[in-house]
Amino acid sequence: MRGLQERGPDLTPLISAEPPAVSRRSGRLLPGLTAAVAVAVVAVDQATKSVVLAKLGDDPVHLFWTLRLNLSFNRGVAFSQGQGLGPVITVAALLLVVALVVMSRSAQGKLPAVAFGLLIGGACGNLVDRLLRDHGGAVIDFIDLQWWPIFNVADMAITTGAALVLLTGLRQPAGGAGRAEAA
Repeated sequence: MRGLQERGPDLTPLISAEPPAVSRRSGRLLPGLTAAVAVAVVAVDQATKSVVLAKLGDDPVHLFWTLRLNLSFNRGVAFSQGQGLGPVITVAALLLVVALVVMSRSAQGKLPAVAFGLLIGGACGNLVDRLLRDHGGAVIDFIDLQWWPIFNVADMAITTGAALVLLTGLRQPAGGAGRAEAA
């Protein structure tokens, strides 16, 4: 015990600059994990939107504290910005999904794979609204905190996925810059 106190704990495995090795087998499973998360997000998002459309009228339903269900149709992007740019937003969202799918193929580890799945699923969930639902290219929003813009399950997935990508990106070493200097 005294030796541990004098030299301190060995944290090298926890703070190593090298990303954890991904086995061949788990590396092949990561695209499937990303796809499964994306499909689950789209399914939950669309199911909740269908229930809200069928059951929720024009009057908000108070749940607790400031949380209520309040049906809203967003023809813009986040926080209702870009109203009237529906076709441009749809094309940009399609290109974003393609870019995310390509980027997700380089995910190394379960957490980045899940993060990309959340991003792809959230983007696809809102795209389904714009392309397949008959609301003039609007996205269905219904979760209303009354102190934040109204949002939906797809928006939560996008926000969570973006936060996870940022967190896992911060944990990864910068593109090998340290190795080039050491050479």
